[in-house]
Amino acid sequence: MKKTTGDGLRVAGKAKGSSPVERARRVLEIEAEAVRALIDRVGSELERAVEVLAQTPGKVVVTGLGKSGIIARKIAATLASTGTPAFFVHAGEGVHGDLGMVVKGDSVIAVSYSGETREILAMLPLFKRLGSPVVALSGVLDSTLARSAEVVIDVSVREEACPLALAPTASTTATLAMGDALALVLMERRGFREEDFAFLHPAGSLGRKLMRVEDLMHRGEDMPIVAETATLREAIHEMTAKRLGHTGVVSAVGQLVGALSDGDLRRALESRGVVLEVSVRELLHRDPKTIREHELGADRGVLTIGAQALGAEALAVMERHSITALFIIDAKRRPQGIIHLHDLLRAGVV
Repeated sequence: MKKTTGDGLRVAGKAKGSSPVERARRVLEIEAEAVRALIDRVGSELERAVEVLAQTPGKVVVTGLGKSGIIARKIAATLASTGTPAFFVHAGEGVHGDLGMVVKGDSVIAVSYSGETREILAMLPLFKRLGSPVVALSGVLDSTLARSAEVVIDVSVREEACPLALAPTASTTATLAMGDALALVLMERRGFREEDFAFLHPAGSLGRKLMRVEDLMHRGEDMPIVAETATLREAIHEMTAKRLGHTGVVSAVGQLVGALSDGDLRRALESRGVVLEVSVRELLHRDPKTIREHELGADRGVLTIGAQALGAEALAVMERHSITALFIIDAKRRPQGIIHLHDLLRAGVV
């Protein structure tokens, strides 16, 4: 059985004798159909909306009320997390002072299925005065909002899934899906990359995996370094104090000439026994694997990734060469930092 709302929408009636599973499946079918129906409507209006929002010098203000307000809030969050500065203004609060957050240079996405939400219509004069273009997401193309907007995107649905015609269901799903489409096309239009996403999501799993070497490496006093003239005793003390199982060895002019690791010490003990006062230069391994502070290409053991490379790239280098640490050097081979496998593990890169 089908009923209609005042807007002419069909609503799903409760079929006599139908089970909860059957009713739930019907709800999903109606909502999936509503989203599928949007595909054929995507065209020049969406392209215009993307251009309007992409050329916005300020922020994108997304507004709505009730269930549409909840959808608008999610659209604003999606925009903000994908490279388009955006924020949500509750339409009810907007007409009672929050419109002060909207300034010249902003653009607006107004979400109202009927296109007649009084609070949104009350804000339109201010948007016009500020010169803020309005992109409307509406299901009624001859509504006041649709006629007043610079761009209107049709999110109408054939029927709602609610059998009582009280709860927006298919219409909010369709609006949310169209908002996602708009945000993600805009993301591509702006050239937003994985690295940018990680920057905006530092606490997320993707953010951790996309952390850079320069964000993880030990610098300054935290970097284990001894002079080429140091004794093995001094080198062991430095390795113990810095707790990385490695120390870099530098020349009189500060260039990295080698490194000493726990493995080097074990191998020396096994092969010949070691006197602690021996010079560290007798045990170090020269030309250790390093990466440049800036990406300057390969040179004498310097790998082609730089300190701005992803931690995952440093991990791949360590795995390829069966090592657990990499020194970061500048163009004159002076050590600027060190990154250890444990740093990558703690950061969740692995």
